[in-house]
Amino acid sequence: MKKIIYTIVVLLVFASCDNGFEELNVDPTKSSQIEANSKFTAALLRTSGERYEAWRANLIYQSTMMQHFATTAGYWSGDKYSWNKGYAASLFDRYYSGPVKAIEDILYQLRDQGKPEEMIAIARIQRVVIYSRLTDVYGDIPYSEAGKGYLEGILKPKYDAQSAIYADMLKELEESAAALDSGTSEWGGSDIIFSGDQGKWKRYANSMMLRLGLRLIKVDPSGAQNWAAKAISGGVMTSNADIAYIQHTAGPEGINKNGNGEVFSADGNPRMSKTFIDFLQGDPRLPILAARRSDGSTTPADLKGLPNGLDSDLLLEATGEDNTNGYAEPNRSIITGEDAPMFFQTYAEVELMLAECADRWGLAGGDVEGHYNAGVTAAMKYLGLYGAAADISDADIATYLTNNPFDGANALEMIGNQYWAATFLNEYETFANWRRTGYPVLTPTNYPGNETNGTIPRRLTYPTSEQTANAESYAAAEAAQGPDVLTTRVWWDKQ
Repeated sequence: MKKIIYTIVVLLVFASCDNGFEELNVDPTKSSQIEANSKFTAALLRTSGERYEAWRANLIYQSTMMQHFATTAGYWSGDKYSWNKGYAASLFDRYYSGPVKAIEDILYQLRDQGKPEEMIAIARIQRVVIYSRLTDVYGDIPYSEAGKGYLEGILKPKYDAQSAIYADMLKELEESAAALDSGTSEWGGSDIIFSGDQGKWKRYANSMMLRLGLRLIKVDPSGAQNWAAKAISGGVMTSNADIAYIQHTAGPEGINKNGNGEVFSADGNPRMSKTFIDFLQGDPRLPILAARRSDGSTTPADLKGLPNGLDSDLLLEATGEDNTNGYAEPNRSIITGEDAPMFFQTYAEVELMLAECADRWGLAGGDVEGHYNAGVTAAMKYLGLYGAAADISDADIATYLTNNPFDGANALEMIGNQYWAATFLNEYETFANWRRTGYPVLTPTNYPGNETNGTIPRRLTYPTSEQTANAESYAAAEAAQGPDVLTTRVWWDKQ
């Protein structure tokens, strides 16, 4: 069912969702309300991301800050720590006009129409997915009053403190998980993540609870432990069959396409970072994720990573090279397609978090090495969702684990490094987990004229339009959180 995309309905929803619940000029004998199921499909697709924010927030900024990618193109601001305010605000701009409004409208409609509690619970989980991505990127954001312009006339929503947002999101996940059982939801095929499988949504809710609970590790260690224990007890993902992802299609007008894939179709500048390529030496993922730009070779010896923080002049000065064709790029025959899957959370991430919980607190049976190995294995196995060319054999995985054995003395670093590798292309999660854990240890760049004094940014910034369109709320957010700049730390990232 993942591949069934209701193109005509989705086109209608995308065209109509900004109209909220106003009456439509249609035959009065027919329904004036678009079915919630159709809206939900559209909301899931828009949460996955369109080219606009995938290009700017996910790839230009976060993928290069996190040294998965590098490029000499000047407009790729991330690893040069320059400040393109429009690019930095792209997720905020698109999510509030798209997924936020959609999910708030859907929840209103479900309650108004007396729909089953399990449908409401699943929508509440997806609401947390949306807002967690926003608050992790920006910090304090409109939350309690967001998406209420038509429903309640709130046109200038306040910015809630991230501490309050996290408390509510964790509550929402706990309550939603409790409302689900093992049956099939009435969302049915309109749920293009799990086809209405309540058991998988329940495990997803608990896995998200684990993720968000661990975000608290710097500011509330005991709270982080309690939420992690609660998530594990409730039941998290147990295999790659539980992965939360959307299988995109190369559908019409970009509606069903993978946002990252659309970027790779339009922009040939990204290269694999030297940091990432060096880490993947001896790893069977390397020839799946990377290929040499000049000739498409995936032979590991041919794959060279581009250092971060260079423009074309600095590359020429440092290497004598006047182009980047000899460097590795993302493998266009496997992972960059417009019909590629887009991952929200994987089983590999969950197993690596369980390994961390086992190491920190003795949770998850205390089996740090077992969960670590399961996480690495799952991270290699799930690449097969890109197609048969991405399959990695059990023998190759066993060889890798033998050659790179778990070291309990460096458990958290090994776990963090593998989490970084497992979240490649989901740079929202990569960036958040790096800020939380400090792993991998990345060497900052110091590009001339950078905005951060040669330090890796800690957040992205709000739209400049908020300074006038929502001036009072914006000013209150700055006063509470700190200056609206790249170096201000969000609440859970405070030292």
